[in-house]
Amino acid sequence: MTVPLSRPRIVVVGAGPAGLTAAAHLVERNYQVTVLERDPQYVGGISRTVERDGFRFDIGGHRFFSKSAEVTAWWKARLPHDFVEVRRLSRIYYRGRFFDYPLKPFNALRGLGLWTSLVCLGSYARAQLLPARNETSFSNWVSNRFGRRLFEIFFKTYTEKVWGMPCEEISADWAAQRIKGLSLASAVFHALGFRRRRGSAAVKTLIDTFQYPRLGPGMMWEKTRDDVVQAGGQVIMDQRVIGLSADGDRVVGVQSVDSGGTVRTWEAAHFILSMPLQETVAVFSPCLEGDVSAAAGRLRYRDFLTVALVVEGPNPFPDNWIYVHDPGVRLGRIQNYRNWSTAMVRGEDRTCLGLEYFCFKGDDLWRMEDGELVALAKRELTKLGFAQGARVSAGYVVRMEKAYPVYRPGYDNDVARIRRALARFGNLQVVGRNGMHKYNNQDHSMMTALLAARNVEGAAFNVWNVNSDAEYHEEAREGAS
Repeated sequence: MTVPLSRPRIVVVGAGPAGLTAAAHLVERNYQVTVLERDPQYVGGISRTVERDGFRFDIGGHRFFSKSAEVTAWWKARLPHDFVEVRRLSRIYYRGRFFDYPLKPFNALRGLGLWTSLVCLGSYARAQLLPARNETSFSNWVSNRFGRRLFEIFFKTYTEKVWGMPCEEISADWAAQRIKGLSLASAVFHALGFRRRRGSAAVKTLIDTFQYPRLGPGMMWEKTRDDVVQAGGQVIMDQRVIGLSADGDRVVGVQSVDSGGTVRTWEAAHFILSMPLQETVAVFSPCLEGDVSAAAGRLRYRDFLTVALVVEGPNPFPDNWIYVHDPGVRLGRIQNYRNWSTAMVRGEDRTCLGLEYFCFKGDDLWRMEDGELVALAKRELTKLGFAQGARVSAGYVVRMEKAYPVYRPGYDNDVARIRRALARFGNLQVVGRNGMHKYNNQDHSMMTALLAARNVEGAAFNVWNVNSDAEYHEEAREGAS
């Protein structure tokens, strides 16, 4: 069969992992592809790598590990010679002590001391005998599996830093997705060396290493962008989508505006959107029927700041990253980029630490000047003792809007309402983390995009069926495909 020289035009909104994956798949099959990206400089979305003065840092850490053989092969084909193998180490910092992550019961109880350990065990026993009947909140879901005391020590403080709201106001869906299959009993069982028989659904191994592009995750998406352009596609930066025009049950055009105020209209046969779901609804013309706009208006997002500090002297700690559960600082997590890849850091006797702060756009953290944020990060680094005797020679700030979709109670009903409204548009698909308001990992976002691209080719996949559990980021099923 001869492939036509020119297939229909596809417009993809967003040049993150989802958008660029869909674009690459389609342009390689001879579709005319145009990608519109809001950022004026960077592709990759939250998986970008920012470079300042020869130092590179992630917006959060991005391990390249997947249970999907197809996604893994896709990565390796894109960057066949640029992956390094990274030893995996992450810990929790609480009350001046380090605890293994994922939690190892004996390590955790030893670090907490005899009395606190006994209280934790008693709390766990109580949860097994008298579990909370209402399991709709994050706090009750975790407490039922670990006991209230361990929840307060190892889950509450950090989770509330991340989301900026009480754990009682966070949906249990997030816990079920991010801590799937984990309980204190199963953790103890694993720690004692017991395993279920091979072939059962729960045979797992801890991930000791993972793959990582030597210049950070942005390297993957910069290469993908270049591949799309080389194959004849377009990736157009500085394009904020301000309109989606529909005619009956089809979308007929997208309107975008650049920072100079120039408005452009893009017509296509199919549209794949990874822009935030809330914004997709807001720019529809004519407006979507009924209470869809109200449902979209209730969706919330958590924003994110990285303060990257260049630290002179010995490497301060061996971890890839550390979760900071200390309530005395606003810092939520700290990355050590040298421990991801030495190529991320300029010079042999220095490293770059990424201090991560979770916030809402417009709050006091977000409004701080860069110099104030660097000063705050230095104070908190000193207070925690993570770089004692080291010298901070430079600091940089990166802001990321809408880094995390918020799972508040009732969010799933709102998303379902929006899904039903969008379903009638046969040539429109939403993909990725923010596009679906679903806490996808990078590979899950890619999988939604691959399915969407195949739907353009005539398949009939339901992209919402892509699973979003993060269990395998810490543990992997043996022999999984």
